Amino acid sequence: MRPLVSSAKERGITLLELMIAIVVLSVGTLAVIRTLDHSTRQIGEAPARFLALSVAQNRGQELAVMGLALGRNLPVRVSQGPYEWDVSLDPEKTDSGLYEITITVSSDGLPGALLVSYAPWEPPR
Repeated sequence: MRPLVSSAKERGITLLELMIAIVVLSVGTLAVIRTLDHSTRQIGEAPARFLALSVAQNRGQELAVMGLALGRNLPVRVSQGPYEWDVSLDPEKTDSGLYEITITVSSDGLPGALLVSYAPWEPPR
């Protein structure tokens, strides 16, 4: 049978065990804080990302209505919300006669958008 009273060696935790526990908890806490910080940044950029995608979709619709011949002359700098966006087009002719247009929307320090759209050379009649 074990004695009811333990010896002095077996009571409590040692200083080394306590220090190791603190280090492990600190590393875990830092990982959680870093994840929260990253998530907050990603959520904070969502409105700008949405506006950039909106600009790209608008440009795609303009090209579909106007045709690429006229749409190439649309402004390359667009205001949407509180931001100024740069819009660039990269057209490639397809076998069907339409143009596959990669629309890139960007702004300094903000997330942008990339959209692929199809448009004719001349406006539809």
